[in-house]
Amino acid sequence: MKVVNTLFLLFLFPTLIWLLPGCSDETSNLTVEQNNYDRIQPYPSNPYYWQYKGEPVLLIGGSWQDNLFNHPTMLAEHLDVLVSAGGNYARNTMSHRNVGNVFAWEQNEEGLYDLNRFYDEYWNRFEHFLELAFERDIIVQIEIWDPWDLHEDHQSFGGWSFNPFNPSNNINYTPEESGLPVEADYPPQTNPTDHPFWRSVPELHHNELLLSYQKAFVDKLLSYSLEYPNILYCMNNETGEPNEWGDFWADYVQARAEEAGVSVFITDMRRNENIRSADHLHIFDNPERYTFVDISQNNAWSGLGQAHYDNILYVRDQISGQPRPINNNKNYGAARHGEDESVARMSRIFFAGAASARFHRPHPYEDPAYMYEKSDFGLGLSPRAQKVIRSLRTVFDEIAFYQMEPRNDLLGDRNENEAYLLANPGNEYAIYFQQEGSVTLNTDITEDILHYRWINIDEAEWSQQGTLDTDSELRFTTPGPGQWIVVIQKTQ
Repeated sequence: MKVVNTLFLLFLFPTLIWLLPGCSDETSNLTVEQNNYDRIQPYPSNPYYWQYKGEPVLLIGGSWQDNLFNHPTMLAEHLDVLVSAGGNYARNTMSHRNVGNVFAWEQNEEGLYDLNRFYDEYWNRFEHFLELAFERDIIVQIEIWDPWDLHEDHQSFGGWSFNPFNPSNNINYTPEESGLPVEADYPPQTNPTDHPFWRSVPELHHNELLLSYQKAFVDKLLSYSLEYPNILYCMNNETGEPNEWGDFWADYVQARAEEAGVSVFITDMRRNENIRSADHLHIFDNPERYTFVDISQNNAWSGLGQAHYDNILYVRDQISGQPRPINNNKNYGAARHGEDESVARMSRIFFAGAASARFHRPHPYEDPAYMYEKSDFGLGLSPRAQKVIRSLRTVFDEIAFYQMEPRNDLLGDRNENEAYLLANPGNEYAIYFQQEGSVTLNTDITEDILHYRWINIDEAEWSQQGTLDTDSELRFTTPGPGQWIVVIQKTQ
């Protein structure tokens, strides 16, 4: 392992304390709590947001691939670009889809995989990626299982016909022994499919042979990732399979983390674009198991305009009894609704009080030479995405976002989808305008001077600024075309 010595000691120390004579369980638990303090976790004062290294943090990102670890060419440089733009959030599916990617298991001379022998290069790439992200304070959201690796073929090596779990591709079991088909030529669905891969867990078919290999893969993954404090865990990528599948793996990962003496935070990502559906509610209504939520599919085909924002408020209300961070690991791009809407969604996500947003990758180009040029299926880390990330970071570094909440009720003369407000009433406010517009703001502040500053989201620089007397009407009109944010704060 390449983890720095101090991080290694953090994990070793609780075990040493426990072995010392006279050390009580209470002392051991206290040590574990201290060692977990620097890990990514909900911010105690406002658990709708994240905390990292003891400080509240907003997660903003964009990247050119889903499975960054399996694209090692120019990986460090790509992460440096993300950080230089103000980004600190990366997605990583444990996938193998493209030219140059490798699979997790060794192959014999006939090209068949041995599920009892892991391939070092795959895991070395994974560890290298985790180390690079850790060094740069990038929070990584890992998606353990991806239906796109297990159904119809797509991209160069994605799909069931290439997958090592397919009984025609390994030496470990036959279709009869495993209960698995050799063909699965249909795409992942919003509702459960007939694919038996997703039925191995005890609550469903309890396929012990298949489950043993699935567990071995997850155990191997966790043997690396649990050592890092900057990791979030998502059981699936946009799955429509039974909730029992995700429940099993959420409990499994949590149990392994507890054995290692570390705290981890877990979710599952449903494929259904209706985030008010029963399968999403299952995630929202199980806070002990799913310790944060991810509503990426709200940013897909149906997630537009005011309805997109209202859906996030719905989720906030749904989990208000036990607030948790609301993540958006995928914000889709121009191929669906145009780049301007993708940029608008990025801002609306945060102005609705969510904890993370990431520009989804563009169409899966395999050549890293294109990693900054494409923005069709998602803006990725294209030049425009970099500007937007930098603008949002500039704004949220300026305000105490973790003390603010969505408060459109304080805006006057507001048209639908015109402007959105985050507020800590009496102290500071931020208004996002999706287009040219003008609204009033009710601050309930008297006998104070307010300072305001504007930023155009596509320019990433503060522009017009000034002061306002609170005894006068507070009206804010965008300085020009485009998408704008104005920050309003009491003068010191």
